[in-house]
Amino acid sequence: MSNVHLVSHPLVQHKLTLMRRKDASTNSFRRLLNEISMLMAYEVTRDMPMQDIEVETPLETMQAKVIDGKKLVLVSILRAGTGILDGMLTVVPGARVGHIGLYRDPKTLTAVEYYFKMPGEMENRDVIVVDPMLATGNSAVAAVERLKELNPKSIKFVCLLTCPEGVATMQKAHPDVPIYTAAIDRELNSHGYILPGLGDAGDRIFGTK
Repeated sequence: MSNVHLVSHPLVQHKLTLMRRKDASTNSFRRLLNEISMLMAYEVTRDMPMQDIEVETPLETMQAKVIDGKKLVLVSILRAGTGILDGMLTVVPGARVGHIGLYRDPKTLTAVEYYFKMPGEMENRDVIVVDPMLATGNSAVAAVERLKELNPKSIKFVCLLTCPEGVATMQKAHPDVPIYTAAIDRELNSHGYILPGLGDAGDRIFGTK
C-alpha cells in the first residue's frame, strides 16, 4: 500500500479504540473524533512549506518561520467530513474551507454529487480532503476527480478508517494522492461498511440513528 500513511501514535490509537465501542455516546464520539483530527493534522501538515517573517521578541527583532494557512484548503465531504474538519481547523485556523456534497446510492454504492463549493484561486492552494471513512472508495475518488478539475497545487486525503478495498480503489484512480489514516481494517461487508469498523460515522457524529 504505497503512499498510505498510517498514523500509529498511541494517543490516536487509544482514542480510536474508545470511538469503536458501540456504547460510546454521540457526545463522546464527536469529542474523540475532534481530538483525533487535531492529532492527525500534525502528521498531514508535516511537510507544509514555510516562510520567514520578521517578528519582534521582548528582547530583539528576528526572522522566524510561519506557514501560510490561507494557501491551505480543507475540503469536507459532507456530511461526515465535518467531524474531522472542525478538529483540523482548531490546529490551522487560517485554512480556507471547501465542501463537496456526496451521497452513496444504496443499490449501486456509487457516489452522487449534490453540492460543490470551493474557495477561489485553487490553482495556488494545497488541498486536504477529509472524510472519516474510506470504505468502497467511490466517494473519495469522485471528490478528488472533481477537485482535480480546479488544478490545485497538491491533494491529500485524510480519513479515520479505511480497508484494503477502499485503498485499492483510491490508489487505482488517484495514485498521486497520499492517504492518511488511523487504521486499515479487515474488509468491507456486502453493504459497503468497514469491518470491524465503528458503524456509520455520520450517524454517530450527529446522533441520527
